[in-house]
Amino acid sequence: MKREILIWILRIAASVILLQTLYFKFSGAEESIYIFTALGVEPYGRIGSAIAELIVVILILIPKTTWIGALSGIGVMTGAILSHVFVLGLVVKDDGGLLFSLAIITLLCCLGLLYFNKNKLSNLLN
Repeated sequence: MKREILIWILRIAASVILLQTLYFKFSGAEESIYIFTALGVEPYGRIGSAIAELIVVILILIPKTTWIGALSGIGVMTGAILSHVFVLGLVVKDDGGLLFSLAIITLLCCLGLLYFNKNKLSNLLN
């Protein structure tokens, strides 16, 4: 029972973080445009990453596909973290490191979800 509650907390935390960033990416918010311009992939990278994140959220929330969403989320968040570390910096437009912190939290949630679904991943690999 406690395991299931923890899994749902991880699912919801990752999904809420990813969903709230979608609004800014899809609406073309100034900060999103700044980030993807700095990365040299505006507007296609912004829209593409938003679509990828939406797919991750859907997969994470469906119990049978949580492991696929978690694995995909790890990839997406690794890209975001590396972008912060090597291009953007940890603080973007005076956000105090909020976006970087949210990416770390989402990555940790996805890693936790993958850990709890490791049997599904190991079945795939065998």
